[in-house]
Amino acid sequence: MDFDIPLLPGSPRRLSPRTVVRGGQGPKHGQQCLQVPGPPAQRLQSSVPQGSGQASGGGSPPNSSVINNYLEASEPVSLEARVSRMHFHDNQRKVDYVLAYHYRKRGAHPGHGFPGHSLAIVSNGETGKDPQAGAPGDIELGPLDALEEERKEQREEFEHNLMEAGLELEKDLESKSQGSVFVRIHAPWQVLAREAEFLKIKVPTKKMYEIKSQGSIAKTFNKILHKLSAPLKPRVPEHSNSRMKNLSYPFSREKMYLYNIQDKDTFFDNATRSRIVHEILKRTTCSRANNTMGINSLIANNVYEAAYPLHDGEYDSPGDDMNDRKLLYQEWARYGVFYKFQPIDLIRKYFGEKIGLYFAWLGLYTSFLIPSSVIGIIVFLYGCATIEEDIPSKEMCDQQNAFTMCPLCDKSCDYWNLSSACGTARASHLFDNPATVFFSIFMALWATMFLENWKRLQMRLGYFWDLTGIEEEEEHSRPEYETKVREKMLKESNKSVVQKLGTSGTEAEDEDDEDKLTWKDRFPGYLMNFASILFMIALTFSIVFGVIVYRITTAAALSLNKATRSNVRVTVTATAVIINLVVILILDEIYGAVAKWLTKIEVPKTEQTFEERLILKAFLLKFVNAYSPIFYVAFFKGRFVGRPGSYVYVFDGYRMEECAPGGCLMELCIQLSIIMLGKQLIQNNIFEIGVPKLKKLFRKLKDETESEEAGSAHSKHPEQWDLDYSLEPYTGLTPEYMEMIIQFGFVTLFVASFPLAPVFALLNNVIEVRLDAKKFVTELRRPDAVRTKDIGIWFDILSGIGKFSVIINAFVIAVTSDFIPRLVYQYSYSHNGTLHGFVNHTLSFFNVSQLKEGTQPENSQFEQEVQFCRFKDYREPPWAPNPYEFSKQYWAVLSARLAFVIIFQNLVMFLSVLVDWMIPDIPTDISDQIKREKSLFVDFFLKEEHEKLRLTEEPARRSQSTGRHSRRSPAASPAPSGRSQPGSSVSSGSQHTSV
Repeated sequence: MDFDIPLLPGSPRRLSPRTVVRGGQGPKHGQQCLQVPGPPAQRLQSSVPQGSGQASGGGSPPNSSVINNYLEASEPVSLEARVSRMHFHDNQRKVDYVLAYHYRKRGAHPGHGFPGHSLAIVSNGETGKDPQAGAPGDIELGPLDALEEERKEQREEFEHNLMEAGLELEKDLESKSQGSVFVRIHAPWQVLAREAEFLKIKVPTKKMYEIKSQGSIAKTFNKILHKLSAPLKPRVPEHSNSRMKNLSYPFSREKMYLYNIQDKDTFFDNATRSRIVHEILKRTTCSRANNTMGINSLIANNVYEAAYPLHDGEYDSPGDDMNDRKLLYQEWARYGVFYKFQPIDLIRKYFGEKIGLYFAWLGLYTSFLIPSSVIGIIVFLYGCATIEEDIPSKEMCDQQNAFTMCPLCDKSCDYWNLSSACGTARASHLFDNPATVFFSIFMALWATMFLENWKRLQMRLGYFWDLTGIEEEEEHSRPEYETKVREKMLKESNKSVVQKLGTSGTEAEDEDDEDKLTWKDRFPGYLMNFASILFMIALTFSIVFGVIVYRITTAAALSLNKATRSNVRVTVTATAVIINLVVILILDEIYGAVAKWLTKIEVPKTEQTFEERLILKAFLLKFVNAYSPIFYVAFFKGRFVGRPGSYVYVFDGYRMEECAPGGCLMELCIQLSIIMLGKQLIQNNIFEIGVPKLKKLFRKLKDETESEEAGSAHSKHPEQWDLDYSLEPYTGLTPEYMEMIIQFGFVTLFVASFPLAPVFALLNNVIEVRLDAKKFVTELRRPDAVRTKDIGIWFDILSGIGKFSVIINAFVIAVTSDFIPRLVYQYSYSHNGTLHGFVNHTLSFFNVSQLKEGTQPENSQFEQEVQFCRFKDYREPPWAPNPYEFSKQYWAVLSARLAFVIIFQNLVMFLSVLVDWMIPDIPTDISDQIKREKSLFVDFFLKEEHEKLRLTEEPARRSQSTGRHSRRSPAASPAPSGRSQPGSSVSSGSQHTSV
C-alpha cells in the first residue's frame, strides 16, 4: 500500500514512503523533493503510516500523524514562539530523548558552507544541492567521505526504523559544511502505552489507601521524631510524611479503567518516558551496520556520538519557575544544605531507582557512622585520660631503669637508652589500650547492624517505590559480544558444504552454539585475565618491597649523620607513607583502566555481566593496592628480624627493619590515617572536582572552535539539548561505590589500630554526598532511569568485608598490639598482679662480645662500658644452657595469642549471627502492608470488573427484543454503538480511553 506524505501544510505535492526508506542517495528519476530556494527555509512536516493505525499523541486520525520535522538550522525562531526548550518546535510534543552525531559534507572544507545554493530536502531531511542548481559531476569519494556516507546511510535506516516503531523525530538541516546535529525523539501516547505494557511498568491506580502505623507507642514516637527533625527535612513535595499510598499495577491497555489517567502527557513522568524510548533504541536493529542491535552498537561504531535524555531545564535559571532539577539543586546539591536529609523520593523520580538506591545507601552509611564516631572519640579520650596511669610507658620513660638497647644497625649505630623512646611509648597508649578491644567488637557488630538495616531500608523503599515483585528484564547483547559472534559465524561459514554434510549429530550441537560464545572462545581472554591479575598483584607487592628497601637504606644513611640521627624513625616513616600514598593513587587509576580492558577482552554478553565482572576485578586490584602496605606494617614488619648476632639481611649490610620500642601499632595508625585521609582529600578535590571541570572546559573550547570553523554564530539562547551535550557523559556508579567500599574497609578492617577512622569517614561523607549530588545535577548528562531492586554485587562485597574485618581485628589485637603479652604477664608472671616489671620481662639479654666481626658500633659514644645489651623478644639469656633460644614465656604468649584469635572470632561471629537473627530483613509493618495491599487490590479489581461488566451489558439488555435474559462475559458481550474497538471501556470516575 502506498501512502502520501504531505511536505508542507496545504502543499499539493506529496512524497511516498519509499522516499523515506531510500534516503541518502539523492533524488532519483521520477522522485520528487522539496525545493527550497535558500534560507530561511520553510518548515517541513512529513508523516508516514503508523502501521497498525495507531493515533498520534496530538489526536490526529490514523495514518496521518506527524512523525517527522526537518528544520533548517538557520531558521529564526522567535522567543515568543518557543515556549519551552524541552519540546519540539511546535511547543506541544515533549522531547523524550536526543541522539547526537557529527557530520561532514562530502568534499567540504572547514569554513565553507552552502549559503548561496538551493537546498533540497530529501526523504530523510538531509540537505544537498538542488540538481537543477548547477550541481557538479560525480566526485570520487575519499576514504573519509566513503566512511561518512556509510554512517549517514546507517543513521537514515536506524531513524526510519525508529519511526516504524512509532516514535516521532525532529532534527535540523545539515546546512553547514560540518557540525553537530541533534535528533529529537518524542514518544506519543500509543507508543508509551504499548511499551509500558511490554515492560510491565507499575503505575498508580485510582485506589488509594491509608498506611496504618503499628501501635500507639510507635506512632507517638514517630510524631515526636517528625517534629524534632522538621528543620532537617528538605522542602520538596515528595518528602512529605503522607500516610496515603496508591495501589500500583503493571500497565495494561486492556485495563485502562483501573488507572486515573487525567492527562496523557503527564501520566508517565519524564524518567519513565525516557526509559521507554531507551528500551526502543536498544532493541531497534540496523541492517546496514551488520544487523547490529541497539543504539549502543551504533555509538560504539561512531555512527552516533551520544544518546541521552534531557534534563528538566536549567538548575540555575533566574525567576520563580521551578522544575525537578532546580529543586534538587536548591534542596540537595549544594554544600549549604549539608545538614538536611536527602530527598530520596525526588532523586528516585528524577534519576531512577538505581541511582536512588545508591544515595539511600550512602545516606544510611553516613548516618551509621555517627554512633561509631562517637564511640571512637570516647575510646581515644579514654586513652588520653589514662596515659599517666599506664605503667609500661612510665617504666620506659623512667631514666633510672637505664635499659641499654642493642644497636639498630651495623657499625654506624650506637647503643641507646630505652628512655629515649618515651614519646613513642606514650603515644602508643592512645590506641593500644583495653578500650580498643571493646571498640573492635562494637565495630564488628556495627557492620552487621548496618547491613541488616540496609536490607530493611531496601525493602521499605522497594515497597514505596513499587519494586516488589518486579521481574529481571531481559538484557540485550553488548556490541562487542555481537561482533565476536559475527566473526565466529563468519569463520564457521567458510567451512565447505561437504564437511558440513558429512558431519554427525555432534556437529549439529556445535551449530547450535554458533550464535553464542563458548568457554573455548573465551579461554584466551580468561587466560589473559588470570595472568594479568597475577602480574598486577605481584607488581603491587614489588612496590611495597621497594618502599621497604627505601626505608632500610634511608634509615642507614640518616644514621651516619649525627644531626639527623635523633629523628631517623620519624623521617623514614613519614616519607615512606607519603610515597605509599602517591603510588596508591597512581596505581588506582591504572588498575581501573586495566580492569576495564581485561573485562572487555573477556567479552561478557550483557551489560549487567560486564559490570559485575568489572567490579570484581577492580575491587580485587584496588583492595590489594590500598591495603598491602598496611598489611605489611600490621603483620610482617619486625617478625623476621632475627636477633643480635644473627640478624636477617635484605642486602649486604642492610638488615630487616624492626618495630619501634612501643610496637608497630603506632606506625600502623600513622600509615592508616595518612593513606585514608590522603585518598579522600586528593581523590575528592582533584579527581572528582578538578578533572570533570577540566574535561568540561576542553569540550567547551572544542565546540567553540568547531563552531567558528563551520562559520556559525553561537545562539544567545541555546537549546536544552545543546546545553546537555556539553556536559560530561554518565559512566555508571562503579567509581562512587568503589570509593565508599574502600573507605568501609578502612573503617572496619583496622579499626583496632585507629579508632578515629569513623570520624574522618563521617566528615568525608558529609561532603561526599553533596559532591556526588552536585556532580549528578550540574556536571553530568541525565542518566537513563534504571529499575532495580537492590544494589547488586556491592552488598555481597560489603558482607564479605564485614566478616573479614572480624578476623583482621582479632589478629591486630593479638599480634600487633601488646594487649595479650600484658595479660599473660599480669596473670601469670607478675608478683603482685600488676604490670610493674612488664618492660623488663619483654626484653632479652645479649652478650655484646658475641656480635659478629664488623658489626660492632664504631667509635661508640655511649656513657658507660656495655657488657650486655637488651632487645625486645622472649629468648633465653646468654648464661642459660640453651642461649638465645625461644623461652617458655614466648610459647605461653604465642598460645595466648592464638587462643584469643579463636575466642574473639567465634564470639563476634556468634554475636553477629544473633544480631542478624534478631533484626528481620523485612520490617513487620512493610510485610503486613504488602499482604494488605494484595487483599485491597483483589477487592478493587473485582469491583472495577463488576462495574465494567454492568456498563457493557446494559446496552445489550436494552437492545434485546425477546424476554430472554442471558449473562454474557465481558469478552463476548457486544460492543456499544459507535465503539467497535475491542478493549474499549468506561467506568465510573474514569474517562473513556481507546487503544
